[in-house]
Formats: sequence, structure tokens, C-alpha cells
Amino acid sequence: MRRTSARFTLAGATATAIAVVMATTGMGTANGAAESTAAAAAAPIGFGAATTGGAGGGTVTVSTASAFISAVQSSTTQTVRVNGTISLSSMTKVASNKTIVGVGTAGKITGSGLNVASVNNVIIQNLTFTNSNDDAINVQYSTNVVIDHNDISGAYDGAVDIKRASTNVTVSWNRTHDQDKNMLLGHSDDNASEDTGKLKVTYAYNWFDGTNQRNPRVRFGNPVHVLNNYFSDIGSYGVASTENAGVLVEANYFENTDDPYHLGEGSSDAGSLVAKNNYLTGSGSGQTGGSVASIPYSYSAQSASSVKGTVTAGAGVGKI
Repeated sequence: MRRTSARFTLAGATATAIAVVMATTGMGTANGAAESTAAAAAAPIGFGAATTGGAGGGTVTVSTASAFISAVQSSTTQTVRVNGTISLSSMTKVASNKTIVGVGTAGKITGSGLNVASVNNVIIQNLTFTNSNDDAINVQYSTNVVIDHNDISGAYDGAVDIKRASTNVTVSWNRTHDQDKNMLLGHSDDNASEDTGKLKVTYAYNWFDGTNQRNPRVRFGNPVHVLNNYFSDIGSYGVASTENAGVLVEANYFENTDDPYHLGEGSSDAGSLVAKNNYLTGSGSGQTGGSVASIPYSYSAQSASSVKGTVTAGAGVGKI
């Protein structure tokens, strides 16, 4: 099994924005007969596709921390539009049936992050997260969650951590940078009783821009789908599969990534990892082993060689 040390380098490459190209998302079938949609997909894909967030409820626009906290913790189905910088001092709980979305490029959250805990049906979209004193986004004991088109950097702990029996989650079209521990899936080797059969997550069309490790680091989830992401200048490692996890790493673009994917990490035992149709340039060959459960939804993978252009054009804020 693979063991690594976390060598921290945040020398993210600067990518030249190119025109948005057409990308196939979860609207098609596995044999490639997919419907093409704009790179900024309007509807959730993957494991979180059933998530509706605040659809069908009211809409409120907030620009202060007090108004933001009140709105996201309301018991009503609601879309919360963030227009301005929200400074938080501690992790802020989010209630069920919410869409939290930035207005243009103005929606920003700084100082701390969002806690999606013991809830259902939440969308977090088009927000810039900076300098959280904890995670930028923490998901635990929650289902039907979509984290989409955000820009995340400088979190003290993780950018997006998903744990404690959470499932049916999609993490899509985000740009993460200036981040050591990026995306953790499953918090502990000792949590098999809660996590086995859960932690089903799709990571699609994200730009892991110089993030050092955990892109993602997976325990127990099977299958976990890492699809059509762009990994650039990754420091320690890209994807790690541990503790009976099953990870399909499919049609991603790895650039300047010495260790794109491997089995085991730290003191965690090896899981299973299948790599399929990836494009690697200036990168190592990766480590695979074992088998992964079938992906249960229909999708069409974009050709890996074109993923860099699609993702750099479409990931992050202001792209929806």
C-alpha cells in the first residue's frame, strides 16, 4: 500500500482562460449518447442529482452576517442570495431545503465556513470562500447536497470535508487553490459502522489548482466517482483510496502531478481504485488495484484531453 508524507507546495499554475466549450454531463447515457449542455451545467449531476435546495420556496437577498445567518438557519424552504462579503467568526449551521448562491461575483464568505450537519437538500453555489478558521464547507450526517461553482482558498482545515454517513453528494465546477488539505471523504478509520454503504459522492469538473493533498482522500465510500476534473501542480498527491473505499478515477486531466492517485494513505489501509481514460502530462503513472462498484447513474465522460479547457473556462464563481 502507498504511504506518503505531505509536502506542501502551493505553486499553482496560472491558466489562460479559453472560450467555454460544450461538455457532456449527467443528462446522457453511459454509452456516450449524451445530451450536450453548456460547461456551466444548470442542473445537478451525479449522486446529488436529486437535490433541489430552495426551489419552490421564497427568495431573500442578504448582505450582512446577521441577515445571512438568520436566512440560512430558517426552517422554511428558501433561496438565499448573497450580495457582499459575509464575515463569520465560527462555523455556521445551514438548515434543510436551502439554496445559498452568490450574486454575480459579489457573494463572499470569509473568516469561517458553513456546517451542513444532520440536514437534507442543500445547494451551495457561486460563492468565494476565503480564510476559514476551520473548514470552508463541512458536510456530516446529511444527504442530497450539491457544492457547485465555488472558489475556495485558505481554509485552516479542509476546503470541503464530507463525513459521518453523509451520502448522495455532488461536488462540481469548483476551483480550489492555496489549500493544503483539500477534500476529505470519511473522517476516521474507526467509523466503518456509520460510513459503510454511505459516502457516495461525485467529484466532477473541479479545478484542483495547486492543492497539496486530499483531492479527494476517501474512506469507505464505494463507489466514489472522480470524473473530468483538472489537477494542476498538485504537491503531495491527487486521489487516495483507503479503508475499503472504491474510487473510479475517470477521464481526468493530470498536469504536473507526480502522484496522481494511489492506495492507502498515512496509517490508513489500502482501498480499491480503478483508473480509466485519464490524460497525464508531466505526471506519474499512479497506483491502482481492486475493483469498484458500478456507477449507478447515467453519464457520459468528456474526453480527458479536453478537460483542462472545459474546466478552466467553467469552474469557479461567475460561471453560472
